[in-house]
Amino acid sequence: MSAGRSRNMAAIKRSDTKPEIALRRALHQLGLRYRKDLRIDLDGARVRPDIVFTKRKVAVFVDGCFWHVCPDHGRQPTVNDWYWAPKLRRTMERDRHANEALSKAGWHVIRLWEHEPLPSAVKTVVAALKLQE
Repeated sequence: MSAGRSRNMAAIKRSDTKPEIALRRALHQLGLRYRKDLRIDLDGARVRPDIVFTKRKVAVFVDGCFWHVCPDHGRQPTVNDWYWAPKLRRTMERDRHANEALSKAGWHVIRLWEHEPLPSAVKTVVAALKLQE
């Protein structure tokens, strides 16, 4: 990997993305309190949801379309496919494993795509919190 590409990859954020911040801000304005980027240690898995409601056991992930292979906007890279295909496949497998581990431990898992409209995302989270009351 070239030095320029390496710098570019290092600059990509794991947390505090724009869609995640917008969702957190909207939830906070509704009076909802949460933990952000909290590591949850489970049997055989360590998971870091973007937003965590610990008391109600609700874990929210805001997934990027490229990194998590969105069915609408995800695309297979045309350059360096030998590198990207397995990397994206591992991300999808890790997401599946995290969902299963959290569900098995009694957590309600919400996965939102970064392109989802904010009002819809807020409505999804609020509905899940009401179910867990």
